[in-house]
Amino acid sequence: MLNRILTLSLCAATLGAQPAYDLLLKGGHVIDAKNGIDAEMDVAIAAGRIARVAKDIPAAQATKVVNVAGLYVTPGLVDMHVHVYAGTGLKGVYTGDLSVYPDSFSFRTGVTTMVDAGTSGSRNFMDFRQRVIDRAKTRVLAFINIVGGGMGVTSESDATDMNADAAAQMAKSNADVVVGFKAAHYNKEGWPDIDGAVKAGNETNLPVMVDFGYVNQNRNLKVLLEDKLRPGDIYTHCYSGHRDELVDGKVNPAMAIGRKRGIFFDVGHGGGSFYWNIAIPIVRGGFLPDSISTDLHTGSMNAGMKDLTNVMSKMLNLGMPLKDVVRMSTWAPAQEIRRPQLGHLSEGAEADVTVLSVQKGSFGFIDSAGARMGGNQLIVAELTIRKGAVVWDRLGWAAPDWQTFQYRKRGAAR
Repeated sequence: MLNRILTLSLCAATLGAQPAYDLLLKGGHVIDAKNGIDAEMDVAIAAGRIARVAKDIPAAQATKVVNVAGLYVTPGLVDMHVHVYAGTGLKGVYTGDLSVYPDSFSFRTGVTTMVDAGTSGSRNFMDFRQRVIDRAKTRVLAFINIVGGGMGVTSESDATDMNADAAAQMAKSNADVVVGFKAAHYNKEGWPDIDGAVKAGNETNLPVMVDFGYVNQNRNLKVLLEDKLRPGDIYTHCYSGHRDELVDGKVNPAMAIGRKRGIFFDVGHGGGSFYWNIAIPIVRGGFLPDSISTDLHTGSMNAGMKDLTNVMSKMLNLGMPLKDVVRMSTWAPAQEIRRPQLGHLSEGAEADVTVLSVQKGSFGFIDSAGARMGGNQLIVAELTIRKGAVVWDRLGWAAPDWQTFQYRKRGAAR
């Protein structure tokens, strides 16, 4: 039906009626993993959705044309590990002051979809939803923490606050925004966190994301990745080194076995989960991440992580092709969270689009320990489009020249 409407609109434009497209991104290099596109093409947007992706779309068919030649046009970036449960007033915890309001950070970094990684649990998810998710212009989805109080109201090592049935019920009643369950930071014996999260996952057919916490002789990567997690579950912080991801200079065999079983491995950079002396040998050994994410919070954004494009730049400078870096930040996370409507530029999809530049020069990138690695490429978010509207424009790519702009009189209402 949508294609028929767009076809009729195009015919009307050809006959001299209103232009078929609201916005045309012209001359950029499109990278769209789902559709196998890695070439110079134009992207047309109408009524908040992708209308057409093709070569040489006539400029006359669009109300507004943006010249993005020399830039890369991608689906809106998907950051599948953030902490955005802000505004509660709680001091020193992620369910409060350590979280970041999504709209204050997302668009300027090219991100149109954020996935909160278990900051809230079954007992405070509804507060998180009304306080943040339902008010944000950014698309905010969420993993529910297996701990009822989430990250900060109670300890994530408190097994008495882990209720798989309550978590599953909350997910079912908020299926439009809940994408799975999170287990994190558990530092005691046993497996109540993982077992509880997997139970909730089985009840809802949703994935589990694991920030594994502390390991010991009985609780380790081998058991986690070979026995506990299921295909489709997600191991985040895969280059942290805190859980023996690197053993004797090589990737832990359990990670390779986990990947063969269908477990996904996510970067989850954060403030303490990405180190050059771990990432470089693992990447050089051929173990690449399935997805790139930030673990955004007030600490990581002001330290080595900075933002998603900075983490993408790190992976680019480690030798990954740009098309793979983009895939790992768009279509791959969309698949991991089982939202196939996201992360691509298919005709009819909601028009979430990011325009990136890849700058050449001498740059430095800092890990979680404060150590620097040099690089010669830097990815920068130039333009972000959410639902067809420009929400971030770094250098005025889509803005009219001031000399032709129709200014309002001073004092007039905005």
